[in-house]
Amino acid sequence: MIRVLLADDEHLIRAAIATLLGLEPDIEVVAQVARGDEVVAAVAEHRPDVVVLDIEMPGADGLAVAEALPGQGVLILTSFGRPGYLRRALAAGVRGFLPKDSSADELATAIRKVHAGGRYLDPDLAASAMMAGESPLTERERDALALAARGAAVAEIAASLHLSEGTVRNYLSSAIGKLGAGNRITAIKTAQDMGWL
Repeated sequence: MIRVLLADDEHLIRAAIATLLGLEPDIEVVAQVARGDEVVAAVAEHRPDVVVLDIEMPGADGLAVAEALPGQGVLILTSFGRPGYLRRALAAGVRGFLPKDSSADELATAIRKVHAGGRYLDPDLAASAMMAGESPLTERERDALALAARGAAVAEIAASLHLSEGTVRNYLSSAIGKLGAGNRITAIKTAQDMGWL
């Protein structure tokens, strides 16, 4: 049996996935959690072969959780199928990446492939990620833009990143230019749509 741990904050979706996977003769859901910060302890307790993670969860997002599980078979199942997320997931060691609108059969196939040590990526998302390329943002530009996306003013961003306000304005201006945006709001939306924030 392939032992699976499910992590998704949407109870109905998590329960439905568990029920569908329970119909597979070789897959057993051994644990379910609703928060990202509960996954590592649940993995230690239940010792799953494959961990299926959502990206957006309270406590810790799925990409951060995947980084905390080196060597673990991890598959991301998300409604946020953005090219930047796929690249970040692969960099974190994730071996499977599927959108939530995949079929139950495809999910089961992906779990089997990850369990066998292989990779399973949604082909449309993989093609989009290749076409989109790497994020043009530096780490500091991304950090400044991410704080701006949460509504932080320049002074707050400067204090949080231990930078001068002028330097923060320069990072934001540079990010806006690199993303071909006319303003900060458009730059934030573009970066979020690509999965770079």
